[in-house]
Amino acid sequence: MATPRDILRRYDIRPSKKLGQSFLVDGNTISKIAAAGRISPADVVVEIGAGLGVMTRDIALAARQVIAVEIDPRLVEILRDQFSGDDHVEIYAGDFLKFDFSTKSIQYNSKIKVMGNVPYNISSPVIFHLLESRKAISDFTLMLQKEVVERLISLPGHKSYGVPSVLLQMYAEVERLFDVSANCFYPRPKVESAVISGTFRKRPLFALDDEGFFRRLVKASFAQRRKMLTNNLKSASFLEKLSPSGLEDALREAAIDGKRRGETLDLQEFARLANILKYRLTNPR
Repeated sequence: MATPRDILRRYDIRPSKKLGQSFLVDGNTISKIAAAGRISPADVVVEIGAGLGVMTRDIALAARQVIAVEIDPRLVEILRDQFSGDDHVEIYAGDFLKFDFSTKSIQYNSKIKVMGNVPYNISSPVIFHLLESRKAISDFTLMLQKEVVERLISLPGHKSYGVPSVLLQMYAEVERLFDVSANCFYPRPKVESAVISGTFRKRPLFALDDEGFFRRLVKASFAQRRKMLTNNLKSASFLEKLSPSGLEDALREAAIDGKRRGETLDLQEFARLANILKYRLTNPR
């Protein structure tokens, strides 16, 4: 079977700096990530950045269907060549951030499993796109920049704890699986990578009266990390109808000291505060 380096030479592919391309070329790591996905014969898998199609092949051997997403026209042609006549592999030429999970889930009458090596320059947008599409997704196994993985699994009080940590953990059970050395890539990136897995919950970890409001509150709480929570929330436009005393009352009801910073609040505190603030705005006294 052709190795990633063989394919690169055969098609004379040069990695695109514009697309942040760095190809995973270590066969053992590719197999390890594919195995971590725990793919069953009933699974429909969307692969982010299918690239040379090396992991696509491993996934296709185990899954019911693979939808290989690739934005680079050069690599799309390689994928079409590699999987010509293979009904188990569908090539999606386009931007993953515009991929419609809901439509595919309906088409295959199945929730979708997501896998892939995510380009470092779109890590956060990818995570937010998965969150927005979570009702059509069962779980994910992704390789990301190690710092991004640390941010996603971080706990309150850590400097890496932020908006992505709170939002992802509220909606998914996440686990860091293993690290991947920069030596496993071509060209060798300047950063290390790690693989994370996650399973979306049927409902948020803590009850939310308004999920959109919760997201706005979390983002506002981290707007300026060095500011106290009270000051960040006073600057939030969606809370402008709440008086300073009303905000203080809401924080008191939530048993949260407004002098704390957003990075110290856990998921339950964010949920409780969001529900109280939403109620007070909807039912002014």
